[in-house]
Amino acid sequence: MKVLSDLYIGVMTGTSLDGLDAVLVDFSLAKPTVLASVSVDYPALLRTEMLALQAGSNGLGVNELHRSQLASIALSKLHSEAIAALLTQSKTAPLQVAAIGVHGQTVRHAPNGTVPYTVQLINASHIAENAACTVVSDFRTRDMAAGGQGAPLVPAFHAALCDALPKPVALVNIGGFANVSLLQADGSIQGFDTGPGNVLMDSWTQQHRGKPYDAGGAWAATGTVHQELLTRLLAHPYFNQPLPKSTGREAFDLNWLARCMNGLTIAAADVQATLCALAATSIAQAVQQHQADCQGLYVCGGGAYNTHLMAKIQAALLCSVRSTEALGVAPHHMEALAFAWLARQCLLGLPSNVPSVTGALGLRVLGNITPA
Repeated sequence: MKVLSDLYIGVMTGTSLDGLDAVLVDFSLAKPTVLASVSVDYPALLRTEMLALQAGSNGLGVNELHRSQLASIALSKLHSEAIAALLTQSKTAPLQVAAIGVHGQTVRHAPNGTVPYTVQLINASHIAENAACTVVSDFRTRDMAAGGQGAPLVPAFHAALCDALPKPVALVNIGGFANVSLLQADGSIQGFDTGPGNVLMDSWTQQHRGKPYDAGGAWAATGTVHQELLTRLLAHPYFNQPLPKSTGREAFDLNWLARCMNGLTIAAADVQATLCALAATSIAQAVQQHQADCQGLYVCGGGAYNTHLMAKIQAALLCSVRSTEALGVAPHHMEALAFAWLARQCLLGLPSNVPSVTGALGLRVLGNITPA
């Protein structure tokens, strides 16, 4: 496909369900450069509906297909609003943008079933129509069709971004769930979901504090880690599952937490401290197990702004732990930037999965193209 521009837009909605981030990226420079960015909060009703769709029959009752399509269109309108704001802010015309890469909202991820599948709600046609730009979406299913997990998607981008850094080095995105990219000295790449990132801490904070998240980990810092609960949480079989692997709310939610807490009486702040320790410990153990000689860990996603969590990770590792600001990328821009890169790979006909990460049979060009 002939590409006439090096400007791309990436839009990411993560498992935290707190909103979406959109970035305009220039790939003509030595490093991909974010020219403009927009963040949009999820409307409360849309967030509630997405959570219900993720819960499936337990949260929906009836009309799941109908409700999923309405939610998909509502989310696509939110994307269109963010993209319009981004173009206005940067004084960029739609025709100047090669493509928009959109991930959509994951409501089901079942890579290990008898018939593996994944579902990300988004309506690329609505976005293409409203934005007057080509849209690239549905990045996961081709990798799964080739026998892969369809996740994580970003290690190839992380490798490209960190090409000049001394190896081995690791990048971890801490969104609702945490996924790590391990870039080895021999050029090989590993990547997988380490387990819950913010998802349990956010849900517990919402339930007990009425706030969307624990800003800076301030509440967790007032509590004491409950060692018995932490031991039970770390006993989840996912943590010892061999690679490749990926996970989601299907495995880790407040119902699972309640089962782990059975028979224990723990103050709410201590539970929060323990959930923070779970995220930090599972990330640190993943790095120690697969990259013992790591030269540095770079953190992006919302978790990079949780100073208590960052301190916990640093305390568990010998290497330096820094946010991706040190790489010139704001932590909340990294995943949207990755989807701009994924869209570019698709338009150029270049592969963007990493078979050693996902387990796919080989390299594949990811994404479906919806023309402007």
